Amino acid sequence: MSILEKTFDLSQFDEYREDNRREVKKAEGGLPVSLWDTYSSFANCYGGVIILGVKENKDGSWRTTGLQNASKLRKEFWDNMNNPKKVNINLLSEDDVQTYEVGDNKDVIMVIYVPMAKREQKPVYINNDIFNGTFRRNYEGDYHCTRLQVKTMLRDQTERTMDMEVLDKVPMEDLNYDTIHGYRNSHRSLKEGHPFERLSDHEYLRSIGAAAISEEDGKLHPTAAGMLMFGDEYNIVRHFPEYFLDYREELDSTTRWSDRLQSSSGEWSGNVCDFYFRVYNKIIKDIKVPFKMVGGERIDDTPVHKALREALANCLINADYYGLRGVVVRKEPDKMILANPGYVRTGKKQMRLGGESDPRNKALMKMFNLINIGERAGSGVPNIFNVWADEGWEEPVIEERFDPDRTILSLPFVKKVAEKSDEKKVAKKSGEKKVAKKSGEKKVTKKTQEKYDAILKAMQPDKWHKASEFEAIAGVKESRIKVLLKDMTEQGLIESTGSTKGKMYKKNNAN
Repeated sequence: MSILEKTFDLSQFDEYREDNRREVKKAEGGLPVSLWDTYSSFANCYGGVIILGVKENKDGSWRTTGLQNASKLRKEFWDNMNNPKKVNINLLSEDDVQTYEVGDNKDVIMVIYVPMAKREQKPVYINNDIFNGTFRRNYEGDYHCTRLQVKTMLRDQTERTMDMEVLDKVPMEDLNYDTIHGYRNSHRSLKEGHPFERLSDHEYLRSIGAAAISEEDGKLHPTAAGMLMFGDEYNIVRHFPEYFLDYREELDSTTRWSDRLQSSSGEWSGNVCDFYFRVYNKIIKDIKVPFKMVGGERIDDTPVHKALREALANCLINADYYGLRGVVVRKEPDKMILANPGYVRTGKKQMRLGGESDPRNKALMKMFNLINIGERAGSGVPNIFNVWADEGWEEPVIEERFDPDRTILSLPFVKKVAEKSDEKKVAKKSGEKKVAKKSGEKKVTKKTQEKYDAILKAMQPDKWHKASEFEAIAGVKESRIKVLLKDMTEQGLIESTGSTKGKMYKKNNAN
């Protein structure tokens, strides 16, 4: 049984409602005009099922109206489907259109299974009009794609990704050689004796795909990937006007952000390479590294480190740098969110399963691979999910948004909630104890409770204290102590006054 057949099961008819994978139409007067909008939208998203001879009731349930002449309707459908002036491409086979009898009245309905189009087949459009006849699907129905979305699909058709383009008018001097030398040092330290090691800078850049000989003048020029990876922001935006990289740390609810790094600040190069290394060093600050010795040397790397490297590289490699809103990485107390412009080229489900690599920027991927970052075989995202499962954290979430196209990966650092039946067993095993809270109860680990106790012990009666006074006592950094104090305030253990930097805390005498 195919995925689309699972989307429609006749035995479940009475339970169905319209959504972004199912659409019903009465088709009393022949084929409805809107059928072709839906065909285009399903093909350009994840596929779906169109059901003719069914009406949607006000409460969202379905009621069969039946088809008067199903065989005539079927012929009319195939005539249009094979007419290139109506539909630019026919994705269906004979088996994708089926008729069924439903209910006591044996009403005839027609079910059309529309598959998801391959990347090289998109956009699927109607009425011989690519910009006005291309649709996509959301929970509100079919909607016209914008010109930007259509152009993105057209760019994604080719095997040569957009970052392979040679920038014929750009001199090699427009690249940032400090970034290039930093990258070369990383490559040299990771792969000592590599054949590229002895090459000049220009030969090296050509070998890794950051530069190429132009057919226009026969000279060496940066590629789009070379400009993105090693250019300066003010040069990059000449070729990618919407280019923007943004990192935000939002660890304290009282402040908008506690740290921010933007490509447009002018304080650093603003390119993809430097952004990756700067942001990676920021997101691993709070990752605990177990003590491990190999060959007499301490290993400061863990599966979590590798997963975060993979997630960050994946975000940058698959970004559509012509797309809106740019790359945004947000670090919050309990999760990491990585968002990039562009839809998932393999589809969200395939991205989760892995095994099929189809990066939007192949040249950028090669550059990251050369310094041991990123997975070529399409196993990177499944590995991230496996690491999160091994850590006992809640499962990561992949979200895809359209108009504008955007892919969002959320990585929660929150332990999975145990099943109620096993609650006592799990609490005993993990050393958790319950702490009273005004709005209910919150489970706190033994280690966190010890920090609470140390802070309470250090507080003098009726005296207000600054957060910084407890960093050494609790053995944590400033950002973490603020989170602990916030939790203690919510639980009624302490009181707080003031806001942001002037915030003070004291022991709750009533407690």
